[in-house]
Amino acid sequence: MSVWMWLLVVLVAVVVTVLVTAIVVRRNDARKVGFMMDALEDGELNFHFKEKSALNRTLNRIKGIFERRDAAKEESSQTKLFRVMTHEIMNTVAPIASLSDALLHEEGVDVRAGIETISASSKDLIRFVESYRSIAQAQPPVRKAVMVDELMERVLLLNKAKIAEQNATLSYQAKTPDLLVYADEGQIMQVFNNLIKNAVQAGATSIRITADLNMDDQTVIRVANNGKAIPLRQIEEIFVPFYTTKPNGTGIGLSLSRQIMVRHNGNLLLEQSDSTLTVFALVFK
Repeated sequence: MSVWMWLLVVLVAVVVTVLVTAIVVRRNDARKVGFMMDALEDGELNFHFKEKSALNRTLNRIKGIFERRDAAKEESSQTKLFRVMTHEIMNTVAPIASLSDALLHEEGVDVRAGIETISASSKDLIRFVESYRSIAQAQPPVRKAVMVDELMERVLLLNKAKIAEQNATLSYQAKTPDLLVYADEGQIMQVFNNLIKNAVQAGATSIRITADLNMDDQTVIRVANNGKAIPLRQIEEIFVPFYTTKPNGTGIGLSLSRQIMVRHNGNLLLEQSDSTLTVFALVFK
């Protein structure tokens, strides 16, 4: 075989090797990107790529950005939670301390009335602690396949009397037929019952539930009502545990509802709240 033939064979071998290597590297890179996207979508950031390539360094930087964002968001949520908890506890404990001191040192104080006030305040504090425990000890969901249409039938039936008492209407429409979700039926019904109760308390006369698929083929169930809008200054606070503007509210309904959805690998979002509609969306991933 001539020298030129040998050179041609070597050249072809080199080209084939380069092409095969490029294809393998590209496939591996695509797998890394896919893995990272899945991890970010699921909120699992416990991955790290060996920084041997520019792509690996870029993916690790992206991970770092999301970690810092999540940490900042978590710190903000905890700060709001501590602020609300401190406010609630101080509002309950301060009158007890003041009244107890008056009963001990001041004459002419109505002891019976004072003790009744202390008892009522203590019960409020116990109710607050019980509310916190209901969030802290929320049970993990026991998920199974649930037909959305059947789930909505039960939600409508369960809330029928409550809606009738308020002279309101409650309806359901499936924009995509035969939707199926994997969920803990009892917990998800708790979310819907809470959203419907909030809508009624906001003075809604029409509550409409719709179910559809979004562009990512995720099931999205929306609960829309024409009640009083949520003020802009409160929108960032409504999912904070114990935050409430209702005189007898516990402030755990929306927080617990979102926690239930997060435990289902989904989310509960406020999509709209204005003079026309307030819309909450349950996203099942």
